[in-house]
Order: sequence, then structure tokens, then C-alpha cells
Amino acid sequence: MGIRRAVICFSTLAFLCTTLIAPVQAGMVGTQQYLQVVDRQARLDVIERAMYRDDVRNQLVSLGVDPADAMQRIARLPDRDLAAMAEQIDAMPAGGDSVLAVIGIVFVVLLILELTGVINIFNAF
Repeated sequence: MGIRRAVICFSTLAFLCTTLIAPVQAGMVGTQQYLQVVDRQARLDVIERAMYRDDVRNQLVSLGVDPADAMQRIARLPDRDLAAMAEQIDAMPAGGDSVLAVIGIVFVVLLILELTGVINIFNAF
């Protein structure tokens, strides 16, 4: 009886172990696909640096927008919109015209939040 019980336990354990292991597929990542990921991350980094400036954060908070929520929404943007936003931020002047840059960034973020339905700030007027 002891051997039979050991064989049943071993068989059950072997069966459970084979069903728990999921098959894994590996594939090659193409250069183009890798570069798209790297390019997207670089654009997100540019926008994130602009979003986490004190003047931009203060402006967003004064308008009732949580900067972390805005950044999450920006991260979900399609590549085309993300590229346009990063290009606009890179094209904005630094230093003396920082007020205009802040207003531009805030407007773009508010426009994105309005289009996605998070806020209704433009319908209030």
C-alpha cells in the first residue's frame, strides 16, 4: 500500500508541475521596433523634464490639474501626438520667455485632458 500511495502522489505531483509551466516564445526584436521604443522614451523624457519644472507644476496645480495624472495621460498618447508635443516643447524658448513656454505647455496639457474627457474646462466658458 505504501508504494502505491507514493506512485500516486508522485504522478499527481508530476502532472501538476507540467500544467503549471507555461510555454514561452522568444522572438527577435527588429532594429526599427527597438528604435521606435527608444525614440518614444526620449520624447517622453523631454516632456517629463518640462512637466516637472516648478513653474509648470505650479500652473497645473493652480488650474486644478494633478501633474502626475497629466503625465500619465501624456504617456498614453499615440507616437504622432507625442512627437508633435515634444517638438513644440523643444522649439519653445528657454529663459526670458519662460512664461510663454509655461502657458504653451499648460495649454497643450489642458487641451489633451479636454479631448480625452478628463476635464471640461473649455465647455465652462
